[in-house]
Amino acid sequence: MIRPGPRNLITDVAGLRVGNARDDRIKTGVSVLVGDRPFTAAVHVMGGAPGTRETDLLAPDKTVQEADALVLSGGSAFGLDAASGVADALRAQGRGFAVGDQTVPIVPGAILFDLINGGDKDWPENPYKRLGREALGAAAEGFTLGSEGAGTGALIADLKGGLGSASATWNGYTVGALVAVNALGRVTVGEGPRFWAAPFEMEGEFGGLGPAAAFDPTAVPPVKGGDSRNTTIAIVATDAALTQAQATRMAVAAHDGMARAIWPSHTPMDGDLVFAAATGARPLADPVGTPLMLGHMAALCLARAIARGVYSAAAAPGDPMPTWAARHGT
Repeated sequence: MIRPGPRNLITDVAGLRVGNARDDRIKTGVSVLVGDRPFTAAVHVMGGAPGTRETDLLAPDKTVQEADALVLSGGSAFGLDAASGVADALRAQGRGFAVGDQTVPIVPGAILFDLINGGDKDWPENPYKRLGREALGAAAEGFTLGSEGAGTGALIADLKGGLGSASATWNGYTVGALVAVNALGRVTVGEGPRFWAAPFEMEGEFGGLGPAAAFDPTAVPPVKGGDSRNTTIAIVATDAALTQAQATRMAVAAHDGMARAIWPSHTPMDGDLVFAAATGARPLADPVGTPLMLGHMAALCLARAIARGVYSAAAAPGDPMPTWAARHGT
């Protein structure tokens, strides 16, 4: 049976920690996933407007197979600098890929667009390198969901977005997801409070309202304006021993969870992306069946994490959209 882990966070995967930093004046932030040691990393992009750093390095045919950290950031292209702050801090700790007498931290990252969300973007200096350092410094097993980290300034079609996480365990394996939800589309059905991800909810983690009784599949989805101010970026992680190719397949499968939770997803104006991380602590019991189940669990966790991120969002002065709680009186 598949059940949530003890924290219901991606950090239920032993050896992983998450750090968040935010700037409430700018309405933006950064989230960092870091391990006790480097982990196998992979990526799959399905959105039409991605913004990334070092994702080419994560292909299975490339020399480096492991990463030291993964970064999710607001700030559009400016936010790519967050990974530089993380890399600087890791290098100071002596962490990184050994090249002669040098160490080069491997820190892939992805960004979402939160530049038109009511925050003050007239900064004198790019703040994201600082936010990256702060997020890494805050890394811990426990962290807050909602308007935190990369989800601080996130918006969806009709509500505030947010940072979400969820986990699942099965036959001794653990899978978790971390996501910053900033989608073009919606995560709830029609004008009501029920989430598209409701069929996959566990233990009332986002209100326990259950699925919508019906919806109109012919309706045109209500979306944000078509100015590319979108993107849902995520990480799925496991303690299984996966190759980079197997981790890539887990990232591919996890996109199913995004499609289950966001209507519509993977649009030309979203940069939807999923990183995968595998710590390698548990050997595969079955080289075919176990990776299949891990991909299934990754999709389940990501769908749940998306709903949890929006469900947990908190109101702040100057918000251009309401939170789920404010709109639905909860």
